[in-house]
Amino acid sequence: MESNRPKVIAVCGKGGVGKTSISALITKQLIEQSNKRILAIDADPAVGFATALGIEVTRTVDDVRNDLIERTRTGTRDDKLDILSKLDYELFEAMIEKDRFAFLAIGRPETDGCYCKVNTYLKKIIESLVAHFDYVIIDGEAGIEQVNRRVMEEVSHLLLVSDSSFKGINVIKTIKEVAGSGVMKYERAGVILNRVKDVNEKKRVDLGDLELLSCILEDERIRDYDIEGRSLLELPEGPSARSVREALQKFGVI
Repeated sequence: MESNRPKVIAVCGKGGVGKTSISALITKQLIEQSNKRILAIDADPAVGFATALGIEVTRTVDDVRNDLIERTRTGTRDDKLDILSKLDYELFEAMIEKDRFAFLAIGRPETDGCYCKVNTYLKKIIESLVAHFDYVIIDGEAGIEQVNRRVMEEVSHLLLVSDSSFKGINVIKTIKEVAGSGVMKYERAGVILNRVKDVNEKKRVDLGDLELLSCILEDERIRDYDIEGRSLLELPEGPSARSVREALQKFGVI
């Protein structure tokens, strides 16, 4: 990797456009295309990314955070410092390691309250953890709130996912605008149009200055896998996989 910096791909978009499935397909492509270290982060409280990857989550970052808050409420000052010093270990324990990748679920949205120090420590530790991987895929929560909450303040690639709807396109334009206002730093931004009926549909969509990376046609196999709760890592080669690979190549990820 250039300068040993990980390629961090934040996948964002309106709810229901299929960004979690695309996040899973990106993970699958990176597993198949490289021998690099891969971290998948589920930043959606619904933990749909875990299901798409065939993972059962037993502990999230938010669970770690809440446990720490509860313990610091009753401990002495020395106890609190000791607890915070062990935060990186506890977060590591929440990470699930598979054969070809690692997985971390963020859990419910954080609220600062009186525990901004804990939240800040968690963010710094996640950033430190990310530095040990070559590729990081973040499946963000629907809409722009994930960008506003700054789960990670700096990514290399902002991947915006939308269907062809006017609402979906407006959401990704807003996300890019919010991210570009200083909330999130990114090197490149691009769009995947998902669930299109045919390739000509893209001509009817106004992306403004957003770069179109690829179009993914409606895929009944993905729908079947979703219904059955099967991991998309098992999905055979097909048009969707090729479209995601094309997007990653244009994006300079692979």
